[in-house]
Formats: sequence, structure tokens, C-alpha cells
Amino acid sequence: MTLPIITADQRLAEMRGVKAAIFGASGIGKTTLLRTLKASTTLFFDLEAGDLAVEGLAIDTIRPRTWTECRDFAVFIGGPNPALRDDQAYSRAHFEAVCVKFGDPAALDKYDTIFVDSITVAGRLCFQWCKGQPEAHSEKTGKPDVRGAYGLHGREMIAWLTHLQHTRAKNVIFVGILDEKLDDFNRKVFVPQIDGSKTGLELPGIVDEVLTLTALPDDQGVPRRVFVCQTQNPWGYPAKDRSGRLEMLEPPDLGRLIDKIHQLLPLDARPLVIDPPTIPAPTDTPQADPSN
Repeated sequence: MTLPIITADQRLAEMRGVKAAIFGASGIGKTTLLRTLKASTTLFFDLEAGDLAVEGLAIDTIRPRTWTECRDFAVFIGGPNPALRDDQAYSRAHFEAVCVKFGDPAALDKYDTIFVDSITVAGRLCFQWCKGQPEAHSEKTGKPDVRGAYGLHGREMIAWLTHLQHTRAKNVIFVGILDEKLDDFNRKVFVPQIDGSKTGLELPGIVDEVLTLTALPDDQGVPRRVFVCQTQNPWGYPAKDRSGRLEMLEPPDLGRLIDKIHQLLPLDARPLVIDPPTIPAPTDTPQADPSN
């Protein structure tokens, strides 16, 4: 057996989808972003049953109603995880059981983008399921244990998101609601609306892109919808660009955004090492006279 090295040419030739989380206030038009994608190659993972915004759009849709269905669709889309035991979700046994129910997974080959609307509702379904599990009840009294339920919820959500994130050949877009709150110092902060804190804290490390869809005034003061794409932004919106190809603000066109992320940059366009700023040498200052 030889060392399984993936050569540079092989890695560059691989198909790699964009994994992105898009957050925005209710009514800003997150679901409408579907209209900027190619309908024939997009699968709409409709958890909110809020497809009125895309009425008339000919797009294939699945509508999970339970957390069990969410996990089944995730393993059907992403395939099995060989590191898991047969009694675990997303294992080979889970995948084979789902294939018996749904058929040949090759039916998904025509889709290059999975649009999950929304991660907020997925979190609610997950938490409802977690509250019914043995871990969410005290071993001594049998009463509900909220801390146990939230702990299980965090692990379940991270496992679900990570499994979809490893679907290398497809774009996976997670959409969620963005809440505006005040912290302990009465400062305005923006946080994703997801049950529990673990998912919101770890999600930026799972996906490639974190985008905020919001409305900002243009040069004439007219509010225009935009994507905020970079972490260091003056509004404090959650954002991250792992590709290094996006500007601070991008038009709310998801198809165009994905194409831009896939563009190759010249080698000198994004230096790997940044020279530290030159710090001037301290000037000699006269010593104080101790006799004064």
C-alpha cells in the first residue's frame, strides 16, 4: 500500500462546492435569493414552508418535517461517514437504510446547489427531538434535564452541519434569521437566531463563507440590499470570507457570488506573508534631574 497523497494537480482538479451561511433580518429577502440561482440544478431544502417568495419558480423541493427526516436527507445527500459505527447517524448502515427508502442517490447528481431554508427552523426541529431523548432526562428522577437537552442539541446540530459541509462537490447554502440584541454593556450586537449557543458559536468555523444580507444606503441615501462579506466591517455584522475573493460589499446575487468565489486568483493577488509595520526607534529623552 502506498501513501495516499493527493497531488497538487489532483486537488486543483477536484470539484469543490461553496459552503455558506447567510443571515438576515426577517423579511429582508433571504428566500428570494433562490431566484438568483439556476433552478434546474438547485434543490430547495424547504423547512419553513415559506416558499411564497418564490411562487412560480420551477425548482425541485424537499420538505422535511422532523429532525429524523433532516438527518436522513443529510446522509442521502452527503453519503456515509466511514469513521462512524453502524449504530450512529450518518454511518454506512444509516446511508444504506435511507437508500432503501429514497432510492438511488444518483438522482441527486443533477443538483450542484442545496439551499437550506432555514437553519433556524432546523435548530427548532432538532431541539424538539432532543427533548424526547433519554439524555434530556435525569437518571435519578426521570424529570426533564434542560442542560442535557441543550448539550445533545449542540452535538446534533454540529454533526448535521458538518456532514453537509463535507459534501465536497456541491454548494450548500444555509439561511438563517439574524437577531439584533444588546450586550451587557448596552452595545448593539448581531447574533444568529438558533436554539442554544453552541451552534451559533461553531458555525463560522464549519462553513467557508458567512454573509449578512442587509439593506445599506447608497450614494443617494436610498437603502439597497447587499451582502456584507468581510469580518472587519464597520457595522458589526457577522461575516467571513475564506476564499479571499469577495469585496466588503457584494450585490445580492447568489449565483454571481458563487461564480466569483470559484475564480482563480493570480499568485501575487493574495500574499501569504504580510510584512509587519515599521516601528520607529524610540528617541532619546532627557532624564529628569533627581535634585528637582
